[in-house]
Amino acid sequence: MSEEYDWLTLDDDEEILWEGKISQKSMIGTYVVGVPLILLLGLGLLIIVPSYLIVKHTDYVITSKGVYKKTGILSRSVTEIEYEKIQNTAFSAGPVARYFGYGDVDISTAGGSGVEMKLRAVEDPQDVQKRLSRLVKRAQGARGEEESDGKADVLDDILVELRAIRQSVETSGADGPRETSGRADR
Repeated sequence: MSEEYDWLTLDDDEEILWEGKISQKSMIGTYVVGVPLILLLGLGLLIIVPSYLIVKHTDYVITSKGVYKKTGILSRSVTEIEYEKIQNTAFSAGPVARYFGYGDVDISTAGGSGVEMKLRAVEDPQDVQKRLSRLVKRAQGARGEEESDGKADVLDDILVELRAIRQSVETSGADGPRETSGRADR
């Protein structure tokens, strides 16, 4: 892993599958408004510089176990969502974003209220969303198989126990009728 991702702590068996940033193309509107305003007492710089710093200091990473988002200029905030917790993924792109090939990918979690993580202005958002959706289904499918295997094991144990009880009852029944607490055998 490069020094570019010194903020990312991966498990030994975890690997980076996709990495992205906010598309530079998303800055076009900022430049259209900001550049003319530079001539007006430099006000355009108050629009362009913060937007540029946000774009420069935002990273997205999809690994074999989850999704990470790092933001922050002076301080740093890292958010992680594991695939098992993801309920829904969606992508969106307005007309300008669609024309330039970028858009947002929204990630919602079970029990969360709305969108928990937004990968903003990523290149080819539909591809990112499809990739993420496949990884989520694969991870949740593996978890579902483990859960059903565990349930099957419990059911097998119950079945073995019931067979042992039946055999015990049948074996004791072969010795003849037995008295049971005042009731007649049926």
